Amino acid sequence: MENSALRIALIGDYDPQVTAHQAIPVALGLVAEHLSQSVQFEWLATEQIHADTQLEHFAGFWCVPASPYKSESGALRAIRFAREQQRPFLGTCGGFQHAVLEFSRHVLGWTDAEHGETSPDSERAVLTPLTCSLVEAVDSIHLVPGSLIAKAYETSQTREGYRCRFGVNPQFEQQLLGDRLQAVGHDSSGDLRAIELKDHRFFVATLFQPERAALKGQMPPLVRAFVEACAERR
Repeated sequence: MENSALRIALIGDYDPQVTAHQAIPVALGLVAEHLSQSVQFEWLATEQIHADTQLEHFAGFWCVPASPYKSESGALRAIRFAREQQRPFLGTCGGFQHAVLEFSRHVLGWTDAEHGETSPDSERAVLTPLTCSLVEAVDSIHLVPGSLIAKAYETSQTREGYRCRFGVNPQFEQQLLGDRLQAVGHDSSGDLRAIELKDHRFFVATLFQPERAALKGQMPPLVRAFVEACAERR
């Protein structure tokens, strides 16, 4: 049975105090039970992700909340691997932010792109403080019909919770979003809350934390879709 287990990498620095970190193993457990699929997850501390880290052994990658990470470059290395090697990728909260940063630097070629949390004075901070902090907030999300995320939820509207202070800098949003990186979720104010890559089998990132539903005993649809994509790829 162990050999048939799906290996999923959790990119981030584990902290038992972080609600999302408590929720993620529960979410994966609920999905594994629902799909009758053995799932093994492994926390990949960002400081331990280097050029020689064996990333190819993982069926999928989930970049988890609670940034700034100890190693921004480690997180970006794993995200880039998932993007370039067509491995299913899910980014939530900090994972969304770093997926945007990785795309900015390595696809758009913005070598000076920075995260405003760690480089607030950067002229190209692609992530900046939200006008209204989303710490422990819940809001409705409008999903773009036909998108991977809308297919996962099987609806065009849902409600999700956040613990977040940074989002895409409106100054760069139009240049970031286009043919490849697509806006697929907006909140009740019309602000960007979910993205996905068009030319990828499964690359979805959300500013909200869908994993939190697992702490109430509910299977998060997006996590199910992510695990299903990992199983299909294998």
